[in-house]
Amino acid sequence: MTERDLGALRAEIDTLDQTLVETLEARFAAVRHIAAYKDARHLPVLDREREQKVLAKAVERLRDKAFAPQLQTVLEQVMAASRDLQIQILADNIRRREQGGAPIRVGYQGVQGSFSHQALEEYFTGVPVVEMNYVHFEDVVVAVKRHEIKYGVLPIENSSTGGITEVYDLIRSHDCHIIGEKSLKVDQNLLALPGAALGDIRKVYSHPQGFEQSRAFFRKHPSLEFVPFFNTARSAQMVAESKDKTKAAIASKQAAKLYGLTVLAEHINYNNANTTRFIVVADEPEHRPDANKITVVIATKHEPGSLYKVLGHFYDCGLNMTNLESRPIDGRSWEYFFHIDLTGNLDDPKVRQGLQEIAEHSAYCKILGNYVSDEDVLL
Repeated sequence: MTERDLGALRAEIDTLDQTLVETLEARFAAVRHIAAYKDARHLPVLDREREQKVLAKAVERLRDKAFAPQLQTVLEQVMAASRDLQIQILADNIRRREQGGAPIRVGYQGVQGSFSHQALEEYFTGVPVVEMNYVHFEDVVVAVKRHEIKYGVLPIENSSTGGITEVYDLIRSHDCHIIGEKSLKVDQNLLALPGAALGDIRKVYSHPQGFEQSRAFFRKHPSLEFVPFFNTARSAQMVAESKDKTKAAIASKQAAKLYGLTVLAEHINYNNANTTRFIVVADEPEHRPDANKITVVIATKHEPGSLYKVLGHFYDCGLNMTNLESRPIDGRSWEYFFHIDLTGNLDDPKVRQGLQEIAEHSAYCKILGNYVSDEDVLL
């Protein structure tokens, strides 16, 4: 290749770049309209299915499929930039509305009829809110961090099955703050299409927590096949839309009414006091003078007796620890984060002093929130 040939190729690329710039400018202008549409209808920014379809269609259009990896990389970056633009527009709109006293945006995982949705409505009773629903727990957390929503409602612990580990990991890794909690009595039921009988059912759909909370019931029906799904309410919605009488879902009676299903078996959870605790998370901590519960996450030094020594400081400082959940630290075998709930208010000098001593004897220590405990746990 001669210098003249190289110059000609660069001139061709310059021309193509100009076309690319004009195309991207037009695309971002269209994204502005999409942001306005989503804002008006309270839709989330991220649409995973849509993005996958866009990528697949683009690869199909390629004449030379050898460029498929490069095209996918470029389009993923373009879509990421488009999402960022939408988030910026929505966040600006949200701030303006909040300053004007407009309803706040609150997100939850699942669909209407889910326990998360119920927790949201009960926690924010009397508060004007715009409800935003998301497919995954992480989608809720990311929306909080990007200010697409102000608060997110997430399940953190069930009285029958213990902590929901994914949520513990998400709030720590994304640096979220807990500003409140709500405890709900969770009543699981087997739902199916009208006219279906228990003997017709072959597959049962639910979030794994729903199965675990109802395992005694399913031991009596070993022929039923479990199919993990996003959450209980979406399972009910899917069964309703399938029109298939061999499918059933584990969900609430509220979901049965919402999606036109019948209850084949009620109260199938083995624990009659089955309760799920939900947390309300935000990007920034919030101070409440009546706060009486603290959540802190620590990591102990990797040496014998380190956890024992740290926990001893809770006793020595008169701090009442109510819950402890351990989570492995990525990339460090046999080392753990410990999420700890305790009673107290950070305005109390004794509490602050106690937490300071705990931090000094820990390899890592972070307060995730000081909030009002939900004492209204239904038994």
